[in-house]
Amino acid sequence: MRYYVIAGEPSGDLHGGKLMRGIANYDSEAEFRFSGGDFMCEVGGKENMLYHYREMSFFGFVQVARNIRTIFQQMDNVKADIEAFAPDVIILIDYPAFNIRIAKWAKSKGIRVYYYIAPKVWAWKERRVKSLRRYVDRLYTIFPFETEYFRGHGIEPYFFGNPLADDIAERRATLPSREEYIAECGLDSRPIVALLAGSRVSEIRANLPDMVAIARRMPEYQFVVTAVPWIDKSIYDSIIGGSEVRYVCDRTQQTLAMSEAAIVTSGTATLETALMGIPEVVMYHVPWLYEKLKPYFLRIPYISLVNINLGREAVRELVCAKLDIDNAEREVRAILPQGSERQRMLRDFDELRAMIGGEGASQRFAEDIVNTLRQR
Repeated sequence: MRYYVIAGEPSGDLHGGKLMRGIANYDSEAEFRFSGGDFMCEVGGKENMLYHYREMSFFGFVQVARNIRTIFQQMDNVKADIEAFAPDVIILIDYPAFNIRIAKWAKSKGIRVYYYIAPKVWAWKERRVKSLRRYVDRLYTIFPFETEYFRGHGIEPYFFGNPLADDIAERRATLPSREEYIAECGLDSRPIVALLAGSRVSEIRANLPDMVAIARRMPEYQFVVTAVPWIDKSIYDSIIGGSEVRYVCDRTQQTLAMSEAAIVTSGTATLETALMGIPEVVMYHVPWLYEKLKPYFLRIPYISLVNINLGREAVRELVCAKLDIDNAEREVRAILPQGSERQRMLRDFDELRAMIGGEGASQRFAEDIVNTLRQR
């Protein structure tokens, strides 16, 4: 069968690659055409990629406004490419601003649409639920709490686990020893606290200064910022310069695995940290006005995927315009060895792993996709 897959972000490329590999295992004659990235190219072949996600990633109102003509041109090109390929199914991976428009167009053309990794409509832009209900033939979710949510909105979702568990298992199998990691990264022997400051420049500039301020209070620990490779090192240097915070690039899971605890900006990283069994404090700097208005507009009481899935504040969330550094230090110390909250948090993480499910999620999703298409 013929599969057209669209991912517009790095995480979508990673999970898309795993899904495509699973599909190929269950459908030996699978043909792929896609927009995505390097992981998807490993399975589908670079010659079958229309756009790399680096060409499609536009964040924030200003960036989108500046590139609106490019975005619509890309959308037209994707539609033409789909028609030329004539797929049995289009598989959309997250990236809702672009993909929901493709779903609407595909429905009008009678092309089957599967949505893998449902958009987070439960957090914002809930109006998109109507589009998912109208234009998507099969919706796949990666968080257990989403099942009840979508059923309540007239959609029967399908949950087979979270592919992040596969990624963690694969990385764990190739981890260096602590001694090797310290030597390769130029670190010293002090225990490590990982700093995950976000994947966008705006997040890093907003959150990393507060993380550095906490690090200055705790010289007995070695604070390591886990940099992402697509952001220039100078951005990090401008913030950590003059401090003892260390810089390590493109080794997030390695750094977490070597850490006693972590301070994490909200996002998938909060879930990744928990599934790896590393106690964490979630920190997110917000504008003053947002802090005042969030009780009126926030649809859910938490921002971290750990707390959202568990339905309680298992990890402390420090979401504010001005961080209380004294309080933040106390929260970090509470989850370090011998801290008052550490063992309780680790038990919560055990419960979370049981909810999320074990390894093999990508294969289970792929098997369902292939089987349902064969049963048409």
